[in-house]
Amino acid sequence: MTRRTLLGAAAVAAQVAKAAEWKPKLGILAPFTEGNVKFAKEEGFTNMILGATRNSTMDANKLTDAQIANIKQTLTKYQMNVSALQASQDHINPDPDRRKADNDYFVKLIELAGRLGIPYIGTSSGKNVAKPFEQQVDDIVRVYTERYFAACEANKVRILWEPYPGGANIAINPVGFEALFKGFKDSPHVGLQYDPSHLVWQMMDPIQTARDFVDKIYDVHLKDTEVRWDVLRKVGINPINKAQWWLYRLPGLGSINWSEFFTVLQRSGYQGAMSLEHEDPLYGSPNRPGPDFTPDYAMGFKMAHKYLRQYVPE
Repeated sequence: MTRRTLLGAAAVAAQVAKAAEWKPKLGILAPFTEGNVKFAKEEGFTNMILGATRNSTMDANKLTDAQIANIKQTLTKYQMNVSALQASQDHINPDPDRRKADNDYFVKLIELAGRLGIPYIGTSSGKNVAKPFEQQVDDIVRVYTERYFAACEANKVRILWEPYPGGANIAINPVGFEALFKGFKDSPHVGLQYDPSHLVWQMMDPIQTARDFVDKIYDVHLKDTEVRWDVLRKVGINPINKAQWWLYRLPGLGSINWSEFFTVLQRSGYQGAMSLEHEDPLYGSPNRPGPDFTPDYAMGFKMAHKYLRQYVPE
């Protein structure tokens, strides 16, 4: 064996070793309760995204200092990282009172994230269909700059947009992403919380979109979408009988090529968190009576974890 052969073999071995080191934190999105944190820990997850809308267990308007201290103690007890709080808001609501209420709450949420050492808040961008797209972008930039960015700076928190098309959101596709990032002039205070499932039912390519914006992805939702082509071909995308031609599924049970998606993240050097967002009706969603998981809902997380182990080393 020549010296060149030995060096070549060593280089290949080094590349393989480097590739094997990809270990992003794998987690779940859930309401905060000690029971849910305990479940995540026992199931082998190392991260959580905590729901933090108003009237949730993480309502920033209602949490006392003692409750915040308990949250910290619980997360420490189970050695659980939290990558993000989750709260969809209508940041540019055309009603002045509702906009103020949403903006005021979001500032409190940024401060709560800072107190808990949570780096991101997943949210919608804001939307006002009464205005042209370009004016909506301008309004979003102005509101964030005036109301949020000082708090983001003080609390070391970044605002991330989830591409959910069903809410007050224009950050739902590449056109929205590009316009917003251009409007914010690559501000360090905004980015993407990427959820490929939302691209699927909009008939877009979630893999190519991830490639195009991978440098803006700071947090990830792991959720799949099943497209029922047998139904879609009969009723179209706007069925008069409300026929369900698509539905959210656990990873591996829908249309997304997860090996390609994870390759995009791995090649980019992504080391952030990836958390299961469980909305699969075959495993107890959305019929959850309380913040603690029901057995069938928890089984969905377990099933998804088994599937993901082939891609994400523990």
